[in-house]
Amino acid sequence: MKKSLATLGVLAAAALALSGCTDSAADPESTATSGGEEDSGELTAVRVAALPIAESGALWAAIDEGIFEDHGLEIEVVPAQGGANAIPALLSGDIQFAIGQPFGPIRADAQDLGVVIVGNYANSLAEGDDVNAVVALGDSGIMRPADLAGKKVSVNTIGAAGDLTIRKAVEDDGGDPSTIEFVEVAFPDVPAQLAAGTMDAAWAPDPFRGMVLGDGGVSVVAPYQATIPGLSVLTNITTQALLDDDPELVADYSAAMAEALEWASENEDAVRAAIATNLEIPEEAAAGITLPTFTWDLADAGIEDLGALAVEYAYIEAEPDFDRLLQQQ
Repeated sequence: MKKSLATLGVLAAAALALSGCTDSAADPESTATSGGEEDSGELTAVRVAALPIAESGALWAAIDEGIFEDHGLEIEVVPAQGGANAIPALLSGDIQFAIGQPFGPIRADAQDLGVVIVGNYANSLAEGDDVNAVVALGDSGIMRPADLAGKKVSVNTIGAAGDLTIRKAVEDDGGDPSTIEFVEVAFPDVPAQLAAGTMDAAWAPDPFRGMVLGDGGVSVVAPYQATIPGLSVLTNITTQALLDDDPELVADYSAAMAEALEWASENEDAVRAAIATNLEIPEEAAAGITLPTFTWDLADAGIEDLGALAVEYAYIEAEPDFDRLLQQQ
């Protein structure tokens, strides 16, 4: 494999500001001003925000494999806490793409901010162990969704798909979702914060979910699976301005990402190795992580259903213009 262009280092990097920390060996003097290879034959530098979670293993592994280089791109991965947090950096031009939950773009479309989803990244699993879940300590007495009523529950970003689907799951189980106190906690901080008792339960993906369960915790509910089975976990986000001003760059990135995700779905061992390296966890821990369905295809991603659910729970006043928001490349 080619030398990795991205290593996240310690998990706490997720809390750093997007403009203040990157995890790539890309030349800081280079910029992403045009798509494809430049006249000099040099790679085009592209900044991509991504969360320090297991799902990012596909991106890290594809960078190691040289897939993006083959498309003339040098990827600089910028740690982010969530897709919504990355949107200001997208709008300012500090980054060109973000890999994040689709709910951030749904909210942005309601404000006509010019944010678009150009492709999928990963879907949750419709059955079996899902890729994220609400977890609690074994002695918490929280065993089912309804038990979350009246409790303090953490999500990485408040007002997004996490707390929205948790509310729906709790209500469907007979609980009162209006009594839940949601708090914002970065995924890497979940195990320690749960152990410290600062919240009663936490929504988390692997490896952080696995850490809690491995210490005797319980899985309360997989909210995506309970509400919109197979819902997209992460999507590829950019701006309409970039799509209009530099369609070649968007086309090159899209082609590279589509190839990367297909390759990742066929090379699970490489993805797990990248997870172990970039999240600094043992290989045996990475081997036990539940991986999502990596796909560039937005069909059957459940994003329209998520928009409808957001209206039902008054997260937004009206569904977004999906023809404007979802622009599959």
